[in-house]
Amino acid sequence: MQCRELAWIDPGTAFQALAGQGPLVFLDSAATGDPRAQISYIGIDPRATLRLDNATPLPAWLETAKPEDNTAPPDWPFPFKGGAMGWLGYDAGLAPLGLSSRHPPFPTLPAGWFGMFDLVLGFDHAARRCFALAAARPADNAGARLMALAARLAPPAASFPPIPPLQWVETLPRHIYEAQVERLRAYIAAGDVYQANFTACFTAPRPPGFNPASFHAALRARSPAPFAAFIDTGTGMALCSASPERFLSLDTTGRVETRPIKGTAPRAASPAEDQANAAALRANPKERAENLMITDLLRNDLGQVCATGSVQVPELFAVESYAQAHHLVSAVTGRLRAGLGAADLLFSCFPGGSITGAPKYRAMQIIDELEETPRGAYCGSIAWIGLDGAMDSSIVIRTLVATPETLYAQAGGGITWDSVPSAEYEEMMLKLSPLIAHG
Repeated sequence: MQCRELAWIDPGTAFQALAGQGPLVFLDSAATGDPRAQISYIGIDPRATLRLDNATPLPAWLETAKPEDNTAPPDWPFPFKGGAMGWLGYDAGLAPLGLSSRHPPFPTLPAGWFGMFDLVLGFDHAARRCFALAAARPADNAGARLMALAARLAPPAASFPPIPPLQWVETLPRHIYEAQVERLRAYIAAGDVYQANFTACFTAPRPPGFNPASFHAALRARSPAPFAAFIDTGTGMALCSASPERFLSLDTTGRVETRPIKGTAPRAASPAEDQANAAALRANPKERAENLMITDLLRNDLGQVCATGSVQVPELFAVESYAQAHHLVSAVTGRLRAGLGAADLLFSCFPGGSITGAPKYRAMQIIDELEETPRGAYCGSIAWIGLDGAMDSSIVIRTLVATPETLYAQAGGGITWDSVPSAEYEEMMLKLSPLIAHG
């Protein structure tokens, strides 16, 4: 592989120049000032792609699709050194747990999609430095591919087209949503679960002229997030994500981290009121209990694949603030056992506990019973899995999913015995608001 430093270009401007020209993944750390939002990546021209009906083929494909020229040079300064980028949907996690869904899948939406990218742009936001990485192809050497990429970035990028009006339809009206929350509380009272994540789906026909890249550009301006992402499969399907939540990260030494989000409070225009909202969230017994239950679940999930005694909770009940909401966040770390890799880690914890509930198996059964649609890509994971075995991933929340015919926007929250159905509906709508603003 070869790398080359290019003149600094803002990641959003580079995205504007490259979008719409075949499969592309933009891992978009758009949250200015967030310590976790220091690096962004754009992958284009994948050497291979994988459309998944279930998760099973992914580990073997990660090996067979690797380029022969698969070692990044030492002057490439980023954790992702080329490899797979894509998404695995929530529904792909059912069969490995022995579960099935009563809902047919969304039409034309696969269970997941990955591209093997050996042409990558990396952006260091703080240093304002941009690098390009390329592997050789049989018909093109790495240097020529780097030159061609630089040439594509040179002209002024054309503006994205406007977003046409979107006609959103609520598949679970408010009175039914609140009634289903009450049913979930009854399951909690009966001892089936301690909590479960309950969600709703809005749909809109995809109008002529809808450009997913335009939507993502507007979304990242409205709701910048440290784990934002845009995925264009090149087949009419796209994900536009403003996720604030890390799922799993793995470095080359085997260190693992997950950062579950459980607990939400709205932002306020007044600084004093905003600070009071954050403080109230941190002190709220219901929100702390909800967060602690999911932190314990993820400790257990990591314990299945991490070395004995290595799983720790270095951060508990931290408040992180985003454009629309404050969130209560904890961190769980561990060290992956020898002989295991990124796919083992991903599958052992999938789907993420913050969007299932506890205990996970029973919560997922209840979710399927009470929700009105499949989840599809929503509540799955967007991930990069490097050629060197490292990985980072997000939970697919705050995300619009576009198929050739339909747009999907989904949101929800964790339900406990203390949940108030009307408040849960309002929280769901707060999370959904950046996605359905073009209604």
